[in-house]
Amino acid sequence: MKKYILVLVLAVSFASIVSPQNIKKDTLTFAFWNMENLFDTIHDLNKNDYEFTPEGAKEWTEKRLLHKLENMSEVIKKMSDKDGPDILGMCEVEHQTLVDLMLNKFFQKKNYGVAYRESPDKRGIDNGLIYNKDEFILISVEAISVELPTHYPTRDILQVLLKSKNNDSIYVFVNHWPSRRGGLEKSEKNRFVAAQTLKNSIQELININKNFNILVMGDFNDTPTDRSFIQVLNAKPVPSYLMKYEDSSNVFLYNLAYDLAVKGYGSLSFRKEWNMLDQFLISKNLITEDSFTYLLGSFQIFKPEIIIQDSGKYKGSPFPTYGGKNYLGGYSDHFPVIAKFIIN
Repeated sequence: MKKYILVLVLAVSFASIVSPQNIKKDTLTFAFWNMENLFDTIHDLNKNDYEFTPEGAKEWTEKRLLHKLENMSEVIKKMSDKDGPDILGMCEVEHQTLVDLMLNKFFQKKNYGVAYRESPDKRGIDNGLIYNKDEFILISVEAISVELPTHYPTRDILQVLLKSKNNDSIYVFVNHWPSRRGGLEKSEKNRFVAAQTLKNSIQELININKNFNILVMGDFNDTPTDRSFIQVLNAKPVPSYLMKYEDSSNVFLYNLAYDLAVKGYGSLSFRKEWNMLDQFLISKNLITEDSFTYLLGSFQIFKPEIIIQDSGKYKGSPFPTYGGKNYLGGYSDHFPVIAKFIIN
């Protein structure tokens, strides 16, 4: 009898020791992609989108649109072993109907939801986000207006609040900052405004709860070493965090793309120079907390062979839909970026 009791006690003790190791961990893939002029074929009143119509300079037809959606879907499915990422931020999309069409036609087996708002951009392109409804519940969607010094309309910043299935909340900010048109220095002030607008919105959240999970993604038209990130956002590289930023009260965000950028990698090639314009930034607790955590070192430029030009003077660059006015039937002029997160 005593032997039986001893065995039972040991079994219970062993179970109590190993059970924490058996807690399920879900590895989630988050991604961002500039969809490069994902327009429908219909001209919108008061929008500069006429070139992307059948009669316009690009001769943009339903056939070409569907081919592009199929191309983009093929790449998106490759981003994760679950036939698609759990969160995908997008920019350069004209209307939510295009995202809906892509999901209905090419993602029938995925339970994706859409977060989207129309913005005042003159060309009519917006930011959007799709999310895995098996992992997240959509709580709210907000468009944050960016007021440029010239008052020229530009893209809103999309703020999306999601709640995971273990009740962790995450704020996702999808960005497409003003372009470098007119030159880097001349246009820099516009991205300063976008950076400050983003910072103000995040600061409002931190004032409520400094432990909010915050993920910032987008095409920023600036690199991690530009002043909009260093001076305005005070964004730091993740690899230096444990060594230099233990007292991180003055650190605003951590830039997952910084390390690749300083090594010369990029998501866009312009005049044979790589630029790391597409980035992820995260709040401190997505590094330090146990419940919802960035998988260190997982950020990468996602470039399967099918989206890389394999010959000519643009060899190695992203394979776009158009080269100037010439239809190429490719994907985008940007490579996507992805990162993995763990939910305990």
